[in-house]
Amino acid sequence: MSTKYKFDDMQGIYFITSTVVDWVDAFTRNIYRDILLDSFRFCQEKQGLQIHAWVLMPNHFHMICSFINNHHPGMVIKNIKSFTAMKLIDAIINNPQESRKNWMLDIFEKNGLLNKSNYRFQFWEHENHPILLDTEIKFRQRFTYLHENPVRAGFVREPQDWLYSSAIDCYTNGKGLLDLVRND
Repeated sequence: MSTKYKFDDMQGIYFITSTVVDWVDAFTRNIYRDILLDSFRFCQEKQGLQIHAWVLMPNHFHMICSFINNHHPGMVIKNIKSFTAMKLIDAIINNPQESRKNWMLDIFEKNGLLNKSNYRFQFWEHENHPILLDTEIKFRQRFTYLHENPVRAGFVREPQDWLYSSAIDCYTNGKGLLDLVRND
């Protein structure tokens, strides 16, 4: 486990990144995106997750978040990743329309066998790379970086055009898919 990236300040605001193993584009189908977003919503309601900004890309997500009610940031993120890994693998296995099923499961199994902490499959990379955003400059840099991700990837022209992001909330009067804690 990395010693550089840790949740040292339990009241801090963090920028985190979680990536699917081997950068597999798993989040190209609504059913898989919905599993992750539902897990975020559950953790907002039950585990003190406060989302300030987020973006879901085909193979990773970025989030600016904090945690309340003495919930440990590392444990909340671990819960999200372990729960969604099981649900996503199951959804892939049971999706008759999934044309990439064997290819994805082979990759997840190969990665799972390489890591003794997995039962069989590994969906997520283990690191979250939490970066404490302890200045307004750091917050704004990561906030912009996160929302510009789909633009840099060539998916949309403007950040607010990407449905799976908080840019709708942050750059328009619209309401996005997740509730946010605003830092205005």
